[in-house]
Formats: sequence, structure tokens, C-alpha cells
Amino acid sequence: MTGIARMAFSLALAPALLLAGGAVHAEAYPNDTEGFHGYLRAGAGTSSRHGPQSCYALGGPTSYYRLGNECDANAEFGYTKALAKADNGVSFVGTIWLNAYSPNSDFGDANLHLLKGYVEAKGLPFLHGGTAWVGKRYYYRPDIHMLDMQYINMNGTGAGLDKIPLGAGKFSYAVFKDNDINATGPGGAIVNSPSALRQNLLYQDLPVNPGGTIDAALTIVTARGRNGAAQDAGHDGWAVGLFHRQEVLGGANTVGFQYGSGPGTGIGQCCSRMGGSGSTALGSDVTRVRVFDDLVIQPTRQFSLGFVALYQKDKADDPALRNTWTTAGLRPVYGVLPNVKLQAELGYTALRQDSTGQTARLTKVTLAPAISLGEGYFSRPELRLFVSYGKWNGAATPLVNASNHGGPVYGNATSGTSAGVQVEAWW
Repeated sequence: MTGIARMAFSLALAPALLLAGGAVHAEAYPNDTEGFHGYLRAGAGTSSRHGPQSCYALGGPTSYYRLGNECDANAEFGYTKALAKADNGVSFVGTIWLNAYSPNSDFGDANLHLLKGYVEAKGLPFLHGGTAWVGKRYYYRPDIHMLDMQYINMNGTGAGLDKIPLGAGKFSYAVFKDNDINATGPGGAIVNSPSALRQNLLYQDLPVNPGGTIDAALTIVTARGRNGAAQDAGHDGWAVGLFHRQEVLGGANTVGFQYGSGPGTGIGQCCSRMGGSGSTALGSDVTRVRVFDDLVIQPTRQFSLGFVALYQKDKADDPALRNTWTTAGLRPVYGVLPNVKLQAELGYTALRQDSTGQTARLTKVTLAPAISLGEGYFSRPELRLFVSYGKWNGAATPLVNASNHGGPVYGNATSGTSAGVQVEAWW
């Protein structure tokens, strides 16, 4: 921890990103404005082992360095429309989004799923201009773009009151129902439920210094298991997060601290996310602590730079859940022409697993020239040509093989190369 943590906190402190080169994709909330919006990621490639494109990651509680290292395809899109307006100016707004996802480069027969379907009442006088909403939606979900990691994600189906002025900041409250299904036994009998009632409280945009703000987040998870046996009924949990965001050099720096217990750790859901409900099978012996620094700067029109350092420690009585993840990475970007960028990415990841007593180590480096909307770090759409090289130790070999969408193509090897093309766009 010490080396990574010191490196993280030695940088200027923290925040929400809007750069000279383009808008940040990491969507905090509310993020749905009137019109047609979406995200697209698709591409094709191959590897030094031939066959499909291969990617380099350790899986489990970790995330991955995404440039030239995404073997999947994802499209999500939808429309936001003002439905009606009351005489007092309150606006009712509806949002519908769909998505199609494939773990491989070809969308093939990927099914459409509903991502969002909700209605907001905006500008309510009794909330001092705040918003009320009900439905399924993306909620507070800022990310570390280089890792494609939403370090906190409160998406779900529920209802809430948003952005109510309170002191120097704004307060939001939402309640969600997660994993809203039953577990069945012999003969189809209902034996339990993994469902949970989740409450999220946010206090945002609190100014603490010139160009700097703090967001504070609290998650309370209440298990809804119906079986009377304590070991089957599920466990409650909670999580807290504190994020300082600081405008710096045409971009922003975010320093975060997070702590969770039981299902509040987020363990059991995707991608190391916290803020939602993890598995209610986890008791209070399971904890997660995370500190990180996410920096993106654009000091000149042509040059931008991303940096991340992160430390995460999972503790539990079960050795299989005891892991320590450390990572650090760098992505420099230079616009050589108004629509041509040269970019590279170097990332190092280590995962200490108590279940094996070993530390898996992986280094990934990518070169990726691109045709882009502009010269900025977040300027999209972007059409890329990439070459990626991965190098890992023996302890990482089974993890790299297990997390590779193309299967265990590297066998006992400890290095590999992949190359291909990719489009990434958001609008």
C-alpha cells in the first residue's frame, strides 16, 4: 500500500471533470438532458496466439487498463423528452435507454435490455428547485476512465429526491430494491431471497477551497431474505465514501476514500463497484477499504495526461475473499493534428490472494494512434489502431486465462501481444 498510496496522495488534491478537449464520459448524475444520447464501443483484433483478440486482466476484485484492451462490444442509447410542464414551471421529463452487449467483438445475436426507464419532476418549489423521480435509472456513477471503473455506482430501480439545496452543498436521497428475486428449492418452493433494500444519501458539491469540492456518500443495505434461519436470511451492510475533486491544469484530480461492510462492500456485483448492494450472503466480517487518486490534465491544447493510483484491501474470515489490489497507470495523449492523436498507456497491477499466498503481477503497455473529434483527452468519437503487450508472472497466468474473453489462449505463457482497431463514441 505505502508506495502506491504515497504516490497517490502526493499529487494535488481532488474533482468532477470537464476538460478543454471534451466532456467527461464518467457520468455523475443527473446526466440525461433532452435529446438522443448514447455510447458505442466496438472493434476487432487478433493476438500473438492467433484466433480472437486477447485482453490482459487479472479479474476478480480488480479492474483493467482499457486502452487497446477491450475485447467486448457495447452499445447503449436512448432518448430524453420533456413530457409536460405545469403552470408553475415544474417540468416532467421521461428517459428511456436500451443497450446491447457482447463479450466478443461481434454483437452477433446480442439481446436488447432496458437500461433506463424513469420520469423526473424537475424544479419543484417545495424542494427549493430540487427533483423527484421514480423508475429505473443510472444514478451517481463517477468513474476512473483509464480503468473503466465506476468506483461508486448507485444505479437501480427505485425513487428519490435529488439536488435539494442544503447549506453550501446539495442533498439527495434515494431508495432502491436490488436483486429483487426469490431463491427456490425442491419442487419450486421459495426458500429465501437475495433481495435487498438499499438507501443512498449524498451530499454534493460542497466547496472547500478555490476550485475544489467534496462529495460525501452513504449506502445502507438491508437484506430482505424471508427465511427465519439467520444463516439463510441474509446480512445487512453499509458503505461510506468521501471524494475531493480539484480543478487543475485544464482538467481535474479526484482523491477518494471508501469503506464498506458486508453487502456494502459491493462484492458479488460487477467490476469492483461500491454504492450498490453486494451479496447479502456476506456478513460483517467482510470489509473493503479503498483509496485512490485519479488525475486527468490538459495543460495545452495538444497535450493531455491521465494518471491513476489505487489501493484496495478486502478482509474476511474466508481466505477466498481476502485480497489486496494495488495498481498504478499513466496515459499520455498528444494531438499531432486537429483530428489525429498519438496516445500510449502503461499500467501495472498486483493482486495478493490470501487463498493462494501468492501475488499475481501484470504489466500492460499500449500504443494507439487515433482519428478523433479533437485533440483533447476525452474528445470523442475516436477511431483507433492499437497494439498492446502484456507481461505477467506465473501466479497471474490462471487469472489472465480466466479473465480473457477469448478463453485460456495463452496456456502457460507469461506474455502476449494483441492488435486491432476500435471505435469509441459518446454523444
